[in-house]
Amino acid sequence: MSLFQTLVPSFARNTSSQNGSGNHVPTKKPVYEIKETPETYGVTIYLPGATKDTVELTSDNGEFRVFARRSWQQPEGWTSVYRESNDAAYELVLTHDNAIDAEKIVAELRDGVLRVSLPKTEAVKPRKIPVS
Repeated sequence: MSLFQTLVPSFARNTSSQNGSGNHVPTKKPVYEIKETPETYGVTIYLPGATKDTVELTSDNGEFRVFARRSWQQPEGWTSVYRESNDAAYELVLTHDNAIDAEKIVAELRDGVLRVSLPKTEAVKPRKIPVS
């Protein structure tokens, strides 16, 4: 089963999200890549500024969804002269044909990079068939 047929991107449903103060922040589709082995799909998602407590992962009804927030915090004693970094939200939705074993998904966020292992269900893993 080809990766393209199994995991495909879907557009984010929200165009903005609320931050803690009730202000709307833009929702962006993060940069990501998908790799495949016979056992698993590996998804690397770039979420600069996001922290573990702001990342939400869900897998339900053929959708794997990633939502994360980043908040810009001005260091104490600093005065901004110019900045391009703002509050933002990230959302990525990948649809699949239920070829993912949701109970075995593993995710790790380090330095703004989220690495997710999406193990394949036994039904879609390649098998070597003995010949007698």
